[in-house]
Amino acid sequence: MGEQTTVKFPQEVIDEYARLGVDLPALFSAGDLGARMGVRIVEASAERVVGTMPVEGNTQPYGLLHGGASAVLAETLGSVGSMLHGGSSKLAVGVDLNCTHHRGARSGLVTGVATPVHRGRSTATYEIVITDEQDKRVCTARLTCMLRDMGGNGPQG
Repeated sequence: MGEQTTVKFPQEVIDEYARLGVDLPALFSAGDLGARMGVRIVEASAERVVGTMPVEGNTQPYGLLHGGASAVLAETLGSVGSMLHGGSSKLAVGVDLNCTHHRGARSGLVTGVATPVHRGRSTATYEIVITDEQDKRVCTARLTCMLRDMGGNGPQG
């Protein structure tokens, strides 16, 4: 677990960040927590972000996928979409996450797909649908991120 694959960003997004001296595919990952949980982002654009996570290693005592693990996958995918929507001048910061857990998963991979509900200047909201390997819905989540201006020295508070 924890191994990252190269994220598939649209070329124009890669070029935008490259002009700022940032190697976006090398920079972006699911973060330390996502890496420990085995989150892999396999497709990323402002219109759709897809990622997977193994059930194994992310279960609660009954052997079912932990609801918090679903929340980590959802927030990761929605944050990536928000970041790509905001562009290189914005920092996406999650401000609201809700998750409805529909069914348990005991093994295999779950897949999350984040699609935008709202993409504004100061906020972005994504719906994230997490399914099991039989394409049955495990969780539905919604994440809203605030889009903060980035300054020359990083995020501005």
